[in-house]
Amino acid sequence: MKKSLCLLMAAAILLSFAACGKAKNVTLISTETNDLSIQEDLTGKKVLTVTFRDDGQGENSTLWKWLQNAYNSFDKKDSFELNIAPITACEGDYFSKIALMLQSEKTAPNLVAEDTFQLTTDVEAGYLTALDDYLTDYAAWNDGSYYESLKEGVTGNDKKVYGVPYNTDTRGLWYNKELFKKAGLPEEWKPKSWNDILTACKIIKEELPDVIPFWCNSGVATGEATSMQTYEMLLYGTGEGLLDEGTGKWIISSQGIIETLNFLDNIYKNDYGPPLSKVLNGQASNISAREYLPQGKLAISLDGSWITGNYLETGASPWTDYSRVLGFAPMPTRNGEGAGITTMAGGWAWSIPSKSDNKELTMEFIKHLMEPAVYEEAIVALGSIGTRADMAGNQNYAAMPFIQTATQYLSVASFRPKDSKYAAVSAHIQTMVESVVSGTNPVDAMATYGVDVARTVGEDNVIIK
Repeated sequence: MKKSLCLLMAAAILLSFAACGKAKNVTLISTETNDLSIQEDLTGKKVLTVTFRDDGQGENSTLWKWLQNAYNSFDKKDSFELNIAPITACEGDYFSKIALMLQSEKTAPNLVAEDTFQLTTDVEAGYLTALDDYLTDYAAWNDGSYYESLKEGVTGNDKKVYGVPYNTDTRGLWYNKELFKKAGLPEEWKPKSWNDILTACKIIKEELPDVIPFWCNSGVATGEATSMQTYEMLLYGTGEGLLDEGTGKWIISSQGIIETLNFLDNIYKNDYGPPLSKVLNGQASNISAREYLPQGKLAISLDGSWITGNYLETGASPWTDYSRVLGFAPMPTRNGEGAGITTMAGGWAWSIPSKSDNKELTMEFIKHLMEPAVYEEAIVALGSIGTRADMAGNQNYAAMPFIQTATQYLSVASFRPKDSKYAAVSAHIQTMVESVVSGTNPVDAMATYGVDVARTVGEDNVIIK
C-alpha cells in the first residue's frame, strides 16, 4: 500500500506540472479525487490555485506579479500555498479552455479571472459561485469604494453578484503624432467621422509609404478583441447595437452592419491595414501595441486604453517617450451623429468557481488583492482604468498618462449584451469580420452571418432591419 501510495503521489505531482505548466509551487493533487481545487503541497498545506490568461510573459506578467506580491503580504499566507497557474493562449482560446476547466471538480481552480462579457454565460452554465453572502461584510464593496456602475457587469440575470471587478477600459484611436506631423496631418487629431479616418489613412499611405496607416483586430484568432474593439466600436457608432431595442432580438441584417463591414473593406482593399499574415495572427494585438506602434511602423491603432501598460519600465515593451509621441483620439460615430464619439467598455473580474473549495479563504484573498496598497501597483502596470473610485485620489494612478482621457470616454460607453448567447454570436462576428478583410463581399458576409446567428439563437430570436 505504501509503495502504491508513493507511486500515486509521484504521478499526481507530474500531472500537476502538466496541467499547470508554469505553476509557482509544486502541488499534490488529491489521489482520491484527482481534483485540482482540493490540493495539498508536500507539507500538508492547502493550495489555492489561481488561473488567468498569460499573454506570453509568464512570471514577468503584471497579473503574476500582482498575485505573488499579494500572497507575500497576506496575513493568512502561512495557512496555504499559492499556485499561480495561468493559461497561455490567445484570447479566443482562453474562454473555451476556462469553460472546460470549470465544468469539473478535477480541473476547477479556486480563483479565476473572468472577462465580464463571458460572466453571464458561465453563470447560466452553473460554473461560478454567487458572492453575495461573502460581500455582506466587505466594507469596501458597500461604502462606495467601487464604482456602482461597474457592479452591473458582474451581476447575473438572477441579480446576484459573481465577481469582483478589478479593471475596466475604454477604446479609441491611438495615433503617432510624429508620423502625423511628417505626413502633414494635425498633431492634435480629433476625427469627426469615419471619412476623416479614411482620409488620414490615404494621406499617410501617400506621404509615408513604409508606414501602415491603420490597424484594428480583424481575425478569428484575436477573438473578442475583434468583436468588441473593432466590429462593435464601429457598429455602435452607426446608432445600432447587436440587439433590437424594441424586440430584444438579434439583428442579422441592417444598414449599420453593411456600413461597418464597408469601412473594414475600405481599409483592406486600399492597403491601409497590415498584411493579413500579421493581423490574422493570434498575437496581432501584441504585434501592433508592442512592436509596430513603438517602432514607428504604424500611424493609427483602434485599441484599448490599457495598451500603455506595455510602455512602462516594467512593461513588455518599454517606451520612454510614449506619452509625448502618442495621442489618444476619441472614436467618432459614422457621420458625427449623437454625441459625436463612441466607445465600448468592458473589464475583468475575480470570480470563484462553483466547483472549487476553500471559498472563504479565496474571498479573503480577493479582498487583499483589491486593497489600495496592493492594488495600486498592479492597476498602474496594467494601464487600465481602476474599478475602485477611491483610486482617483491616488497620486501614482492619477499621474498615468491618458488615464483621465480614457476615464472621460466612459460617459459615452456602450456595453456588450448581457445575454448567454452573446459568446456564440461573438464567434460569428469574428468569422464575418475575417471573411470581409480576406476579400469576401460585405453583403455576402452579412448573409452568412445571418444564417449562422439564426441557427445559434433560433429563427424566432432574430430580426432584419
